[in-house]
Amino acid sequence: MESETGGPEPHRVSVVVPVYQGARTLPAVVAELAASTVPRSTPGGRAYVVEEVVLVDDCGPDGSDAVIRRLAAEHDWVRPVWLSRNFGQHAATLAGISASGGEWVVTMDEDGQHDPEHIGTLLDTAMAEQADLVYARPTNPPPHGAGRNLASRSAKWLVSKLARGARAADFNSFRLVLGEVARSVAAYAGPGIYLDVAISWVARRVTTAPVPMRAEGDRPSGYDVRRLVSHFWRLVLSSGTTPLRWVSLTGAAAIVLAPLIAVVLVVGRATARWDAPGWTSTMVLLMAATGAILFALGVIAEYVGMAVNMAMGKPLYLPVRDRLDGPLGRERAGEEA
Repeated sequence: MESETGGPEPHRVSVVVPVYQGARTLPAVVAELAASTVPRSTPGGRAYVVEEVVLVDDCGPDGSDAVIRRLAAEHDWVRPVWLSRNFGQHAATLAGISASGGEWVVTMDEDGQHDPEHIGTLLDTAMAEQADLVYARPTNPPPHGAGRNLASRSAKWLVSKLARGARAADFNSFRLVLGEVARSVAAYAGPGIYLDVAISWVARRVTTAPVPMRAEGDRPSGYDVRRLVSHFWRLVLSSGTTPLRWVSLTGAAAIVLAPLIAVVLVVGRATARWDAPGWTSTMVLLMAATGAILFALGVIAEYVGMAVNMAMGKPLYLPVRDRLDGPLGRERAGEEA
């Protein structure tokens, strides 16, 4: 596909920034993005342009709304999205994605930690690996304390074990997503869903690109202990129904083991290995009752799991256009032409 000037048609990128405490940092972020609002090249020589910057006001306490209004008045490519109250980073990001229109959607933080110059690196990786989703992989240590970093790694490890297909260790708020995939996720994701888990349900190929992160500056973090715990718990709950499946498997295992243990107890009683009155019969009944209860809980857990998947908005399928007709097929279509 070629532009009117005869060169390659640039990849159209929408940048979504959820804003909570961005009064001091947001103007610098938008100023950096301004350099990409005219066609430019990635490190790999691919043309791209940031056609819009969607700033989502998440009703922060520092007057970020006034800054968003001023930036929108100064730049016609800045689009504000106003939320009725504070809904949190992931909900605000989904709101911005649903309002975007680019072939690609880039999500960034408001604090300046993510350098817009690396959007080209993410795009090169997506095209080279034909990936729907590319996460920035920090090449330097996270700018947090040792305790928070350890907790973050532990939480991501746990979720990677619970959620099949979700590479939780790669989760990062600086990400590039194929536009139609991102907007589809924003359309079906239910309340309280963890954004990265929702994307993992439908993304065909997910990869990472090495990107250095900058310091957050002196802006206080919007996440206190309560918010971090809530963030972690939402991640666990969004990871799927694997914990419920464990209940079901435990019940089935108890049903299978109950007769075997009962035989052992009866043989032990017959051979006088223990002679406490009533102990054998009590244990046999306890094993049988426990197995039946756990099995019943397992059946209930399966139904609850189905309801959870529906409540979270997990789709049965997601139709998309032929990939050769979209941005991922642009270079291949040019070679065939």
